[in-house]
Amino acid sequence: MFYRMEIKDHIRVPPDLFNLEVNKAVLTRIKRKYEGFISKDLGVVIDVTDVKTIGEGIIIPGDGASYYDATFELLTFKPEIQEVVLGKIKDIADFGAFINLGPIEGMIHVSQTMDDFVSFSKDKVLAGKETKKTLKLGDKCRARIIAVSFKDVMNPKLGLTMRQPFLGRLDWVEDDAKKDQPEGEKEVKDQKEAKGKKAKK
Repeated sequence: MFYRMEIKDHIRVPPDLFNLEVNKAVLTRIKRKYEGFISKDLGVVIDVTDVKTIGEGIIIPGDGASYYDATFELLTFKPEIQEVVLGKIKDIADFGAFINLGPIEGMIHVSQTMDDFVSFSKDKVLAGKETKKTLKLGDKCRARIIAVSFKDVMNPKLGLTMRQPFLGRLDWVEDDAKKDQPEGEKEVKDQKEAKGKKAKK
């Protein structure tokens, strides 16, 4: 999930930035320190969106830099268990698929890609035996987060599933939605779609 977080920190501004206005110098240092930063508490920091306050600068003897107490706002992505996310399949291996969620990647184990027996082909396609569903590079999918690990902070691990209804490749989700509609609603929708196709002709 995306969050706006307000943070307070001591920001060190080295002498090579003294030619800038204080606001710009502090913002430059905050961006250098926090953009791309990953932690269990913050998640993945995407951007510094605003600097709220900057205190008076302090110089510490023996250090040529100045230090400022600053309050600023970060845009972060912090994955949550059970959260439903959208992404694009980036890579496929015999053990599963890797999905790009924007600021971070997740892994869908082959057993969690669909509710079917799944086989892997050399052209990087996962195929369901009975459903005939296929998953390939570039497919846009909806998945649910089932595991989050920040043990390796520089490379957090996300485990996802697409086995439940309304998850998976986006056209699978549409098919699930049609199956879930009452019969009367289905007929009305089909008639509207047919009229739309005739109008285009």
